[in-house]
Amino acid sequence: MQRASFETIVTPLVMEKGLFEIRDECDYPVLYSAVSGFADVLVTGDKDFVDVEVETPDIVTPAEYIARYL
Repeated sequence: MQRASFETIVTPLVMEKGLFEIRDECDYPVLYSAVSGFADVLVTGDKDFVDVEVETPDIVTPAEYIARYL
């Protein structure tokens, strides 16, 4: 059985606005936390992340994560 390593990233109380555009503004803190926490990968099934353009993290679905990293 393979296991992936992970770290917990905490959402900051104060966030800089306008770093990226995302359809659902409620998802901004999720991606902001991943970006500011220097995450390598963000695994999500949320369709609002599909069109987001950020250099890092790599935003993938659970199936994409398994195919690419495991």
